[in-house]
Amino acid sequence: MINRVEKLSLLSEMIAFAKYDKDIKNIEYNFLLGVAKQLEISREDFDYLIEHPVTYTHLKSHSERIVQFHRLVLLMNIEDSNENSSSGVIKLYNFGLRMGLSHESITKVLYLMESFPNKIVPPDVLIDIFKTQYN
Repeated sequence: MINRVEKLSLLSEMIAFAKYDKDIKNIEYNFLLGVAKQLEISREDFDYLIEHPVTYTHLKSHSERIVQFHRLVLLMNIEDSNENSSSGVIKLYNFGLRMGLSHESITKVLYLMESFPNKIVPPDVLIDIFKTQYN
């Protein structure tokens, strides 16, 4: 299980990802708030993170990094808009690499993403991709 510092780091990372196009849209804010609740982070702490990001903390657990990557995929595709889609994909790729995920797995997820409705890769497919590369 991840600790509070790691949870705040995950959320801060997602906020930074959402801000790549300058503003956090309402749909992104609500999604991020839902993740905060899932991580048991209060709304006050969440709102504070929007203006005051915390330092990135590398997750030790490979499975937690995969879950975080999946959250970022969902966040990127939450809005039905093609604005900055190529820059979003590049940013997602770089976030995955920074988390220590294999570039082959990240590339495969990004490639397969196009074949799913709303570009949302189902969790079981994503886990299989990373499991194959991890072994």
